Amino acid sequence: MSQDTLTDRIYEAAFNPDEWVTVLDTIGTVSSSSGGCVTILNGNLPIGARQSAVIRDLGTEATRNPHPATIDRLMYAYANPAHGFRAASAFFPQHMLDADPFLDMKKSRGFGDEAFSIITLPSGETAMFSIDRPLANGSYGAAEIDLLNRLHPHLARASLVSARLRLERAQATVSMLEGLGIPAAVLGELGRVRASNALLETVSSRLKPAAFGSITLAHAEANKLFREALTLSLTAHDGFVRSIPVPASEDAPALVVHVLPLRRSAYDIFSGADILVAATVVGAGGAMPSASILTGLFDLTPAEIKLASALTEGKSLRAAADGSGIQFSTARSYLESIFRKTGTHQQSQLVALLKSAQPLRSD
Repeated sequence: MSQDTLTDRIYEAAFNPDEWVTVLDTIGTVSSSSGGCVTILNGNLPIGARQSAVIRDLGTEATRNPHPATIDRLMYAYANPAHGFRAASAFFPQHMLDADPFLDMKKSRGFGDEAFSIITLPSGETAMFSIDRPLANGSYGAAEIDLLNRLHPHLARASLVSARLRLERAQATVSMLEGLGIPAAVLGELGRVRASNALLETVSSRLKPAAFGSITLAHAEANKLFREALTLSLTAHDGFVRSIPVPASEDAPALVVHVLPLRRSAYDIFSGADILVAATVVGAGGAMPSASILTGLFDLTPAEIKLASALTEGKSLRAAADGSGIQFSTARSYLESIFRKTGTHQQSQLVALLKSAQPLRSD
């Protein structure tokens, strides 16, 4: 394949991600390499990748579960930026190369030196290209690096378009939630907003922009729960508040902010975002919301919903336990769970929160 044809393929890959595999395979062929990988990263977290078939199983594992030593090498490359491609054998300190088990795994498969380039994108992400050389071919020489660097400007422009299209898909998806009356934003690993819809502006007095492109809750106690939920959502632990109540103010009704970790296909739907933040306005009416509303808002179990309903009707905890046919100790356990899930601490707070709930609709 001629360089002109390869360049055309590179620009085609900007709009068709699957075409990156052909590009990487061809770059491998012309540089006496085996193939390679292109990865879009948010900080040190991969949010999208394409690999040649020969490296795909290793690359997928390294992307899913990067070893700390691999991340150390990435951080070293960030701290020592170099334009164009570099041979890993000549760029990284030997102790870093020796400490990275990913490189040992590649050697066991017959791979040796690696040519890599990290490209900082205006969208805030980085694109990393790595081309793997067979162990038998030795280290990269100046001729192969020069060849790769002639392709580098085209790879940089194409990766910028690829990353931008990922963000546009995330924006389009989160905008669909606006049609459902849901103010929402999607966040990356570091809490930076990657996309949001116009309805988020309707709750901007309480869900506010913060430093480094993140968001924060104006209510201090609610914000503490919100920050904890953002952090723990990345590890998907149970037992912490994912739906955070924000008390009503003089000019605005109460709000419930939901923190949803994006996993598996949801991660792809939102183009590599990690967290969906959505808001629901809680009205001040006197009726108890339906069981489905409570389940959706706070993930209450049927037994917890029954107890919460009795408390909202004005019953004491003991009377609610008797009415449900459960021990008082069991009712207290349910109540503690309800407090934890709703972020409240007293029955009066809980009752005030659970009066009614309606989604916010656009006009």
